[in-house]
Amino acid sequence: MRAYQQVLGEIRAAGAELVAVSPELPDNSLSTAEKNQLGFEVLSDLGNRVARAYGLVFRLSDEVIRVYREQLGNDLARHNGDDSWQLPVPATFVIGSDGIVQLAFVDPDYKRRLEPAEILTALRRNLS
Repeated sequence: MRAYQQVLGEIRAAGAELVAVSPELPDNSLSTAEKNQLGFEVLSDLGNRVARAYGLVFRLSDEVIRVYREQLGNDLARHNGDDSWQLPVPATFVIGSDGIVQLAFVDPDYKRRLEPAEILTALRRNLS
């Protein structure tokens, strides 16, 4: 998110807006935005409704849930406000003003994200 923050001015100059969507409860989403000093909205997708509409939701295995709870001390049920232990697959979309997805990047490895330069290229392509 910090890499996207660095190109936020260019995104806005292209006439676009950047929005992050998280399954976290609103207070936790706000904390994420503040902690990372983000100048864009981090919206709460309670119950993963938006992520589910994009086909991006998966449930953690019982073994991973145990690791989250016992070894990491991370209770997603409390953090996200439900006990589904479901998460969205990380994804980035460039959506045109007509509602059509112009660029989609989905990778189950949360450490791999779409490069900001690729977002800017897609935005500029859609301006021409």
